Amino acid sequence: MTSFSAVTNAYKGAWARRRVFVPIYFVVRLLLIALITPGLAIAANLAVSLSSQTALTDQDIAAFVLSPAGFLVAVAVLSLFLLAEVFVFSVMAGSLRMGESDPWRAGSAAIGLILTSLPALFGFAVRFVLRVLLLVLPFAAVSAVIAWWTLTEYDINYYLTFKPPSFWVAVVLIGAVLLVMAWVLIRRLSGWALSLHLVLFEQVRPAETFALSTERMEGKRGQLKIELAVWLIVRLLIATLIAWVAGVLFAIVPLQDSSNLRLALTYSLLIAGLWSLAGLVLAATALGALAVVLDRFFEIRTDEPPHPEPGSLRVPLFTAVGGAVVAVLIGLWFGQHLLEQVQAPDRAEVIGHRGAAALRPENTMAAVLKAIEDGADWVEIDVQETADDVVIVAHDSDFMKLAGVPTKIWDVTMEEVAEIDIGGWFDPEYAEERTPTLRDVLAAAKGNAKVIIELKYYGHDVDLENRVAALVEEFDMQDDIATMSLKYPAVQKMKKLRPDWRAGVLAATAIGDLSGLEGDFVAVNAAMATPGLVRSVQAAGKDIYVWTVNDPLQMSAMASMGVDGLITDRPAMANEVLRVRAEMGPGERLLLWLANAFGLSVDTEAMRDDSP
Repeated sequence: MTSFSAVTNAYKGAWARRRVFVPIYFVVRLLLIALITPGLAIAANLAVSLSSQTALTDQDIAAFVLSPAGFLVAVAVLSLFLLAEVFVFSVMAGSLRMGESDPWRAGSAAIGLILTSLPALFGFAVRFVLRVLLLVLPFAAVSAVIAWWTLTEYDINYYLTFKPPSFWVAVVLIGAVLLVMAWVLIRRLSGWALSLHLVLFEQVRPAETFALSTERMEGKRGQLKIELAVWLIVRLLIATLIAWVAGVLFAIVPLQDSSNLRLALTYSLLIAGLWSLAGLVLAATALGALAVVLDRFFEIRTDEPPHPEPGSLRVPLFTAVGGAVVAVLIGLWFGQHLLEQVQAPDRAEVIGHRGAAALRPENTMAAVLKAIEDGADWVEIDVQETADDVVIVAHDSDFMKLAGVPTKIWDVTMEEVAEIDIGGWFDPEYAEERTPTLRDVLAAAKGNAKVIIELKYYGHDVDLENRVAALVEEFDMQDDIATMSLKYPAVQKMKKLRPDWRAGVLAATAIGDLSGLEGDFVAVNAAMATPGLVRSVQAAGKDIYVWTVNDPLQMSAMASMGVDGLITDRPAMANEVLRVRAEMGPGERLLLWLANAFGLSVDTEAMRDDSP
């Protein structure tokens, strides 16, 4: 039998058992929510408890993971995620071995087997993660050296935006390293292919499974590699076909061009629901096919029964179903809370990200004035210090992305700044735009809009906080500004310098309780925003802003969560979305939220840089 035939037969076999695989896959996934969430919470609490803060963000997380304790916590978290995948695959493999055609009996026995083997499975997961990390770390270190050698002369945003030759050198070299790493991993993983089966069906100790699996796979690894490659290709092709069909159906009635919003959303949600269902069936079938592929290479070599009797293990499936019911009840509760939110009045303020960066070159006076013209409540800008101690508005560490000039912000003088065109890249019309000072922005905003000042640090700041404070006080705008930073100590310093001023924490990632950090607000990546986070922050008496929200559906979804501010490159669009949304009924608002939850979006021009 050829490898292709073996894999296609595996998919056919898994499809024939879809009545078993699909329900089991769905129920076990729900059950894992109950099993994994507490472990993740414990790991997060442990990480936070080792610091003096209630939450860790961005740089703090990276520093923690690189510490000995953080590394152990990271391994434990990775093991939990791997354990979840091991659990799902184990149930599939167990139900396949039992040969039951009834989902209830197959699920009962398989879940019972896995629960009785849970300590051994966790031990296996930890060992697997450590072994993979030991294999990956040298290649990761080499890749990091290559990136440092090729991508650190200028600001990283320049490389990501323009992809100069050095960027492609890094891509090629790192790609070659990753290919070698993939070859090493596949070689090792093909030898470990039976290790999980040994834990489950022969009760081999986790520490012994890898060597024993490698021994049994001797002479079979080449065949397995080919079959796994074919299995993956088939899965990707099917997923691509499903996505293509869904895309064609979505394109029939584009959401943004429809005159009947309710009909368009209902149609889109129907397609999204079918797409999600097809994805679920594919995931279950593909995992079942993988179980069939690996099962062909495994022969039990013990007299011990491989699993308990199916009829005696209905309790585990009751537990699983109970977990599923709990998840559904949580979903209903969340739905009720969401319904309350979508009926509530909108409270979100509109915050122009670097001005109106979608319509004018970012962080220029043209962008600032456009944001004010478009009715932004706040204008958000980034500030740094020049070599001659002037606070200017600039996001990157240099001018490469905006002007192709490599000079660092901390090395440039205002005389040199006056020569650098930072608007011509956007449109020749703006070739006269120059980097504004904080003084320029405050003068334009006074009486027209409030200003959020993000303090940018690249290790060369001198007295940024005091200089910003002096300028704000000079314009008597203490009540019309707020400061924020990705660097939490800077937020603390600003609160100490000016306790009565608004200051907030900016976070792209976070673990722990953000609401417990010092400051008057938090600004988070929109992907982090959840109703629970919004409630906890607001319960602490603070505001929550989300960035960078440029899609109308996402704007409406964030408003439904109750966020206090939308940081957007399109202030006019945000104001229009909030205006139209205010005229909608709860049903239409809920449809908008669900459309965003299903991943739908309105086509808007992609931004070159949507970082904070």
